[in-house]
Amino acid sequence: MTFNLDRNLVFFDLEATGLNVVKDRIVQIAMVKYDKNGGEPEELSMLINPGIPISEEAMQVHGITPKDVANKPTFAQVAQKIYDFIGAADLAGYNSNRFDVPLLMEEFDRAGLVFDTAKRRLLDMQRIFYKMEPRTLKAALKYYCGKELENAHDALADVRATVDVFKGQLTRYENVDFEDADGHVTERPVRNDMEAIHSFTNDNRFLDATQRIRLSPDGVPVFNFGKHVGKPVAATLAADKQYFNWILQKEFSSQVKQIVRQLVKEYEQES
Repeated sequence: MTFNLDRNLVFFDLEATGLNVVKDRIVQIAMVKYDKNGGEPEELSMLINPGIPISEEAMQVHGITPKDVANKPTFAQVAQKIYDFIGAADLAGYNSNRFDVPLLMEEFDRAGLVFDTAKRRLLDMQRIFYKMEPRTLKAALKYYCGKELENAHDALADVRATVDVFKGQLTRYENVDFEDADGHVTERPVRNDMEAIHSFTNDNRFLDATQRIRLSPDGVPVFNFGKHVGKPVAATLAADKQYFNWILQKEFSSQVKQIVRQLVKEYEQES
């Protein structure tokens, strides 16, 4: 397929030190540019020294380590090259409107370059996917069961529809394996086994529903927010009772408060 272009179009993707578009930094950028006048697309890819630590979570996703980027240029050193490659092109990516574009803008700003998106078209393939394949209960009922949802948002009607969807999923995926983005395969995760369903539908990296406390790669509960992000919860709160009391008094979920109380109690008993 040939794209119908009246401007150049750059597809791009970033790997970064984390997910905060303001605080984190780029460690890799890859771009493919389609010229409005045709011809073969032009590619540019490079590793970048972020100048700050790469989070463990980010390394688990993209596999880029501090050693990989230690001798690579900083973004400031290659900013002009990237800026010129993009030129006045429109931008396209996957989840790019929420992550890649704002992160790139922050990096250009730190390098002293104004990257204006006001006059560019921003194309996000994830938004196409989500809009054309809606993840609503109504859409799920039609997809798995071939039924229309009547009395939508009536609680009992929604519950009955959810039961039907689950039955449809168990049937459709009974003998289907799941392969994640890293190529890891889980055999028949969606089967008539509630423990298997629990494991498949829950993110075991987090201890609470609000994702305030997560498990480090070695299984230690650590903060996922605030000034102590990444630090062990139990040891930190046992040493900083003021912060401990602050959490208990603020609008954190009851689940978070219950978890921190238990972690501190167990830590102090073992000390």
